[in-house]
Amino acid sequence: MRHGTNKQTDMIRNHIVKALADGQFYSGETLGEELGISRTAVSKYIKALSELGLNIFSVTGKGYRLAEPIQLLNSELIATHCQHFDAKQLILLNVIDSTNQYLKERIATLKNGDVCLAEAQTAGRGRRGRTWVSPYGASLYLSQFWQFAGGYQSISGLSLAVGVAITRALEKAGYQDIALKWPNDIYARGKKLAGVLIEVEGQMGGACDCIIGVGLNMALDVGSEKIDQPWIDLTTLNPEGFERNRISALLLDELTCCMEVFSHSGLETFIETWRERNVFRDKPITLVIGNKTVKGICKGIDATGALLLQQTDGVQAYNGGEISVRAN
Repeated sequence: MRHGTNKQTDMIRNHIVKALADGQFYSGETLGEELGISRTAVSKYIKALSELGLNIFSVTGKGYRLAEPIQLLNSELIATHCQHFDAKQLILLNVIDSTNQYLKERIATLKNGDVCLAEAQTAGRGRRGRTWVSPYGASLYLSQFWQFAGGYQSISGLSLAVGVAITRALEKAGYQDIALKWPNDIYARGKKLAGVLIEVEGQMGGACDCIIGVGLNMALDVGSEKIDQPWIDLTTLNPEGFERNRISALLLDELTCCMEVFSHSGLETFIETWRERNVFRDKPITLVIGNKTVKGICKGIDATGALLLQQTDGVQAYNGGEISVRAN
């Protein structure tokens, strides 16, 4: 359901989720009385929330409860943890189609640093048109707007710089050995932890507007079977738990700082860090380019962000949105 199609639906849905967030049982009758709706209507909302990825138990005589307590996003809590990001620029939503799409539809009114953050996406997108599985409250789904006056030529390697920012945020949150996969994936223990999707709008020769989307796996359960590659989440990396709002703030801080530096210096400032965190550093890989494959040893990136591959005839640079990198 697209944001804004039914404010009453959003209000009722928010109330139910907040009630269930502590992991305790709540009866349909109690929830209905609080909301002024019938038990049957409550049941329908519970079903809809389950379809959005919330794992909700229903027990006769007890009511409803979440399989696990959930940490809901809270703009005030996020603001208390932010040091560089202006929390007034945060748009915190419940369920929308896509955070990238939300900003794209409002691009004329945005200013640098504006962010959309949502609890769930019904049409989350990944690279090359893939679906980004976005169950309710299970991950972070955010998009940030930034305009680059230098045009298309000034954003070469932007996704690599964003990847560095994400690793720095996670390290500040206490996670170690976070790696990067060219051109836009964040890895841990050899599996995908987060991804970046950058969408660009603008005219050749003029300024370009970038929507920088980030999806970070936190506590995936329901819906994870739809993911078509090895994945990992923060819960797996740290079973003792995490503070979802604090990590959101750390990520917003690092993204904002990253964009400010990138606007002035481009990729240069981030190249060495990216090379150090390259998950395939000096390892044999296969590039999938359309219908053909190319094999070689991964030698990092060049000054433009192109992937360097050592082959029998020397080191070649590869770039382009249709290239996939795989381990041999």
